[in-house]
This record gives sequence, structure tokens and C-alpha cells, in this order.
Amino acid sequence: MENILKRIKNGEILLGDGAIGTQIQKYYSGDMSVPELLNVEASEIIERIASEYFQAGAQLIETNTFGGSAVKLSDSGNSERIVELNSAGVEIVKNITKNKAYISGSVGPSGKLLEPMGDGNPDLIKDGFKKQIGILIKSGVDVICIETMIDLQEAVLAIEATREISSSIPIITTMTFNKTPRGYFTVMGNDVETVSLVLEEAGANIIGSNCGNGFEKMVEIAKEFKKYSNLPIIIQSNAGQPEIKNGEFIYSESPEFFAKKTKILIEIGVSIIGGCCGTTPEYIEAMRKVIQE
Repeated sequence: MENILKRIKNGEILLGDGAIGTQIQKYYSGDMSVPELLNVEASEIIERIASEYFQAGAQLIETNTFGGSAVKLSDSGNSERIVELNSAGVEIVKNITKNKAYISGSVGPSGKLLEPMGDGNPDLIKDGFKKQIGILIKSGVDVICIETMIDLQEAVLAIEATREISSSIPIITTMTFNKTPRGYFTVMGNDVETVSLVLEEAGANIIGSNCGNGFEKMVEIAKEFKKYSNLPIIIQSNAGQPEIKNGEFIYSESPEFFAKKTKILIEIGVSIIGGCCGTTPEYIEAMRKVIQE
């Protein structure tokens, strides 16, 4: 496939996929404490999710490897399965897309607070990312997606780990923000301006935000990114904030609402648009129709 950065540079708007976690909850009633285990133990569930997003028109399909770093897997005693779980996650998507969509290697936070705020040793965390990312690249991902980061320092460690393995693979990096009276900040106090400058300097190719917010706030965050960065922007919104009804999480924003707001993101100049928690293939299909227009 043509390099993703070249397509974006030529003005294409690309469509990402939607939620993995909430889709697993929809199809799987077993233990979800380590979702990566399902790549091996219930691969048909992950195959179904990837296939449905691919059929809906997603051009980037993420691997089910969000918690697949060595440090994160060690919390559940699965660090020795890092090669098995990450490579299986890539293979599932590869078999679905057959080189007709980009395989996006998902890399989430380590789950540790970095020193001195917590006990997370930066060198160990970076090494944990490096082990995972090396497996993802060797297995055949087209892009590394470092996502849902709340600590800019940790995001940089993941980018550095990637660049020590490959100088050329495209890196997407997304942060999660909260709205405050002073603007949008991560939980660790990183604002959009600082995030934009530091991620670019570290070596990210595409930056933006995912998770934590519904589409209205994501539009505001997208405008902030465009103000401070010339890099391509990615936005993957939740389907609103979840509410509990009859014991189930319900997301209030509809696919039709997403379609309407997608038009605004296109006007702002966002390059990759997708979904996060609560979104389904129906959301991706609704956004696809808008992008195709």
C-alpha cells in the first residue's frame, strides 16, 4: 500500500476504526482483565471486530495490543507471552485486511506513574515499549499508534523506543485531555500546545487526541492542535460520556451525530477521523459516507 504519510500529504482524509474494548464487552462475557489474551484464547471475537470495521470502510485497523507492553503484561503475569500475544494481534488484522487497509499497532500506557510521582522507572518502561513495538514491527504493522496517553513524558518514551527500532515507520501519537477552566489538559497537566511541540520534536508523524471526550469537545481539541502544529491531526472521539442504564453503559451520541460533526473536522483540516469508546461499525460507516462526499 502507498505510504500513509504520502496519502495525507496529498490531501486525503483517512478513516480510522472504532472502539475495541466496548465491542469486546458486547461479544464476550468472559474475563476481560487482559484483553490481549483474547488474541489467542478467543481470536474469533477479535477477528469479528476487525472484520466489521474493515467492512464498514475503516482504512486503519488497530491491533488488539493496547496493553501489550512488557511492563503492562507483567502486572498480570503474562510478560513471558509478549511475543505470542502481540504477534497474534497483528496476524488477526493482517488476515482480515489482506493489504487493503493499514495495520495500526496499538500501544497504550504502561499503567505506571513515572518517577518521582510514582514507582515507574523510565528506563524499564521504555524497554517494555521497545520489546512490544519491535514485535509489532517485525509482525508487519504499517504504523505504530501510541494512544490514550495522559503523561507526555511516557508518550515520548514510547516514541523514542519506536525510533530506536525504526527511523521510517510512521508514528501516530494521541493524548487524552480533560476540559478545565484554563483549557484542555491531560491528567498530568500537559496542555495541547506543549504536547504538540514535544511530540513533534520526539519524532511523531501524526498527533491528536482519542478517548475521554465526546465529539463536541474533540472539535475544540482539534482546533487547538491545528493552532499549534503543522503535523497531520488525528481525532478519535468517544460516543459521548457513558451513562449506566439498567446495569449497562449507554453512550448518548449517535452515528448520525458523528456524521454531522465529521463535516466540521474536515473543515478544520483533520487528516484521520475515527472513533473510540462506545463507537461501533455503524459510526464508522456513517463517517465514511461523509468523507466520501
